[in-house]
Amino acid sequence: MKKILFVTSEAHPLIKTGGLADVSGSLPKALAELGTDIRIIIPNYRAIKTSEDIYYKSTLRINGTDVNILETRLPDSDIIVWLVDYPKFFGFPGNPYVNEQGQEWGNNAERFTLFCRVATEIAMNRAYLNWQPDIVHGNDWQSGLVPALLSLEAWHPATVFTIHNMAYQGIFPKSTNTVLDLPESLWTVDGIEYHGQLSFLKSGIAYADHITTVSPTYAQEIQTAAFGYGLEGLLSYRNADLTGIINGIDTEQWNPETDTYLDTPFSSATLSKRLANKLALQAHMALPVDKKIPVFGLISRLVEQKGIDMLLNCLSEMLALPLQFVLLGSGDKDFEEQLLAFAAAHPEKMAVKLGYSEGLAHLIEAGVDVFLMPSRFEPCGLNQIYSQRYGAIPVVRKTGGLADTVTDTTLNSLQDHTATGIVFNDTNSGTLMEAIKRALVLYSQPKLWKQLQITGMDKSYSWQLSAQHYMDLYNRVVDANQ
Repeated sequence: MKKILFVTSEAHPLIKTGGLADVSGSLPKALAELGTDIRIIIPNYRAIKTSEDIYYKSTLRINGTDVNILETRLPDSDIIVWLVDYPKFFGFPGNPYVNEQGQEWGNNAERFTLFCRVATEIAMNRAYLNWQPDIVHGNDWQSGLVPALLSLEAWHPATVFTIHNMAYQGIFPKSTNTVLDLPESLWTVDGIEYHGQLSFLKSGIAYADHITTVSPTYAQEIQTAAFGYGLEGLLSYRNADLTGIINGIDTEQWNPETDTYLDTPFSSATLSKRLANKLALQAHMALPVDKKIPVFGLISRLVEQKGIDMLLNCLSEMLALPLQFVLLGSGDKDFEEQLLAFAAAHPEKMAVKLGYSEGLAHLIEAGVDVFLMPSRFEPCGLNQIYSQRYGAIPVVRKTGGLADTVTDTTLNSLQDHTATGIVFNDTNSGTLMEAIKRALVLYSQPKLWKQLQITGMDKSYSWQLSAQHYMDLYNRVVDANQ
């Protein structure tokens, strides 16, 4: 039985800021079902929510600091979760990376270095847990130092490092390297040094035995200057050790037939019931309740990556069309203010809810007719998958996982019943507007629209296939490590 230490800074439902948490809460379950002994390690943030018991397991001395390891379970599973308990770093309100004012914690480098050191001690079976993994699977920059620290050992478990988003690299001033007391041998142009600074993400890419990212298209894109954020050369150099594996979704949590957030569950066989969710969404968002008007939706971080500026540039033209628009998200304060101003000026057409609500997210997916994802880049994306499963037609830009999971509606794809959405190419508001108009034309043809919905809903989105790809990769990496 393969033993896997899954190192992540967030995992749903314990703590979530984005897609990483969804992956970290779902992939380990799928891997456990394939017969692995997988354990998750995350920091013990004050904001962690669990109904499970939490136990003290051990105390480690890390660079003169005592750190406790607590143990709990991932809710609704038997998967052990180890919590790195150090209140001085993690015992504050706010989310894992920013404080309640939305500013990055000033000691993020120290916080996640400590986290990586503890993960390394567990990986080397020096944490008094009587358990050692065959594979250490790190995720994003917060775990990027783990492969580097393990490289200093005479022997260490195999390492896999997953890039969920190249835009977040964990870059800190060179002086941080001294504060962190990292071995000087790691500070090289081939190691953690990045243009005179310290890069956690580069560390993971440089030292891991194998690198994965969350879609095949994104694996190709990040080897180019447009998407590589300065690391495209290193990624191209490591091309043979780079694999794109598309994310699945939690098909129990995201199942329109059993979704407890919905008053009216439905399936592709009972698609007529879906309308009740549209009417409920309109009422919830204080929009005119009208079953005939198409409702567009967007759930997103309000940042440039997600194409929010493109949306704002065409919003006046969009709202002049016969449609309604609902939005759930938060992010750039300027974007938030502009969106609120549009909603205030068009209360019959547009409603905005700032922040995040899991229940409202489910109702939006179940209630909108069209879901917008005009991302400039999207490593994998999950909402376009949720949308298809819930009978909402996604309008997406052709990039990353969006390109890999949504099939554009053309004469050919309609004929062979593979069409599931609308895909556009360019990063400008004009092409987004054309895609929105295409959606309205399709919406006016109920028979075609229903075909798109059913094709999307009947696709397989489970983690099973993706988890098997990871298992095959683990086996290869472990064999090469022996």
